[in-house]
Amino acid sequence: MQRLAEICVRRPVFTWVLILSLVVVGLFAYDRLGVDRFPKIDFPFVTISTRLVGAAPEEIETEVTDKIEEAVNTISGIDQLVSISAEGVSQVIVQFDLEKDPDVAAQEVRDRVNTVLRDLPRDADPPVIEKIDPDAAPVLSVAVSSTAPIRDVTEFSDKVLRRQVESVLGVGQVKLIGGRRRQINVIADPARLAGLGLTAAEVAGALTSQNAQLPGGRVEQGLRDLTLRTYGRVATPAAFGDIVITNRNGTPVRVSDVARVEDAMEEVETFASVNGEPAVVLQVRKQSGTNTIEVVGRVKERLERLKAQLPQGYRLDVVRDQSEYIVTAVDTVKEHLVLGSLFAAGVVWFFLRRFRPTLISAIAIPSSLVATFAAMHYLGFSLNIITLLALTLVVGIVIDDAVIVLENIFRFMEEKDMPPMQAAVEGTREIGLAVLASSLSLIAVFLPVAFMGGIVGRFMNSFGVTMAFAIAVSVLVAFTLTPMLSARWIRPKEIEAEHGSREHGFYAWIERTYLGLLDWAMSHRWAVVMVMVAVFLTTIPLGAVANKNFLPL
Repeated sequence: MQRLAEICVRRPVFTWVLILSLVVVGLFAYDRLGVDRFPKIDFPFVTISTRLVGAAPEEIETEVTDKIEEAVNTISGIDQLVSISAEGVSQVIVQFDLEKDPDVAAQEVRDRVNTVLRDLPRDADPPVIEKIDPDAAPVLSVAVSSTAPIRDVTEFSDKVLRRQVESVLGVGQVKLIGGRRRQINVIADPARLAGLGLTAAEVAGALTSQNAQLPGGRVEQGLRDLTLRTYGRVATPAAFGDIVITNRNGTPVRVSDVARVEDAMEEVETFASVNGEPAVVLQVRKQSGTNTIEVVGRVKERLERLKAQLPQGYRLDVVRDQSEYIVTAVDTVKEHLVLGSLFAAGVVWFFLRRFRPTLISAIAIPSSLVATFAAMHYLGFSLNIITLLALTLVVGIVIDDAVIVLENIFRFMEEKDMPPMQAAVEGTREIGLAVLASSLSLIAVFLPVAFMGGIVGRFMNSFGVTMAFAIAVSVLVAFTLTPMLSARWIRPKEIEAEHGSREHGFYAWIERTYLGLLDWAMSHRWAVVMVMVAVFLTTIPLGAVANKNFLPL
């Protein structure tokens, strides 16, 4: 490092190119960093959901849940297996060890479930296997309200709005809450069925087999090949009543003879309202890994265009916007980051009382922080509360190395009357090992945080790496840019003026007070050691009674 400092003092262009290259790369990386509330964390949790309409919980447990559990239980790395059997629904939650790759875990679950598909009831829907992804959580909720019936609002929201929003770049899924879709209900009369010797299963079978559209093959017509389609679907609700169930004594028995057909709506499963009126809410989920703020911005632009195309009496209202909280939280941390940098530079100016030395030391703050953005982009980090917290805390650390080097150069010029170039080289050489050792000790403190285990370790990984890289860049700046600027910006006249201020005034009083305390501490070493031990021991009971939460309430 001492050799590097000497080269930079004698080659200022090389120094500027070295530091500016890091800063420019960091600025380009900053524009490409995602912005989110928390870091992107992949948890190896997989859910298996299976529907069997009309089945009791006991039947779901024996016919569906047990078979799926037996199949997936042989997968390696399972930490916990939880199942829920409710009326018509089976849900199996597979929790793997945190070291397990979530994509590998999901694929292994799919492979094992495929082996038992033939053993599940014929009426059961195919199991839906999903990997739990916190990064794909809903980011925007839009309420659609109207004076029209809720069925019409649901139809418009599903067929028009949902498709328009899902086509926006970065949107992964749009889910409807509170809607009631159109549904044709065929309500059988038990007495009529019994009188004709029919069952509800025969009615359902007739509806399924005679309300279908099947491929008809290919028809060759000269030089042309035509695709044949058979239209067997019912065109109107009333036509359901004309479907023939069976024949009795040569007379066809139709659905209308044993049941009534209603053009109605689905049963209420979810409910949403705006100002007390029923509404349909579109929950917008973003694609995993995308920028929340950018996705929400694109969706809002699309919604503004859709508002001009809404039918009479329809309204669109954004009722929940996660990007607003993210922007507020991130902007607050950015504000603290800027204020912390200004205050750190202000403290340096308060003691140095000179503009140029303050500027030399303060340059280390933006140089180190901006260069850190390049490492964050390379490692796939985003601007979130955790990484910005690391940058905020590191502000006071990155300036330390520059201040120590600058102060020692200043001392060489003041006490040994060296010219600026020689003082920059000799001053950096003398203090270089101490600065490097102190910075490496800080890196040794924060970098292991990135290798913590468990869920906390997943969150704190970006914190430890960001802190360590910023400190490493500050060391580079202290050994390159700081001595080069000191050799060219500090003038001997400033040294003479500073010499008088160091012997008198506020700084002189602080120095005398510190030297007095240092002399007392060196004369009473055991007393100081005992006090420090007592302070350390107090952390045990205080830590036991302190409130503990993963995140602030």
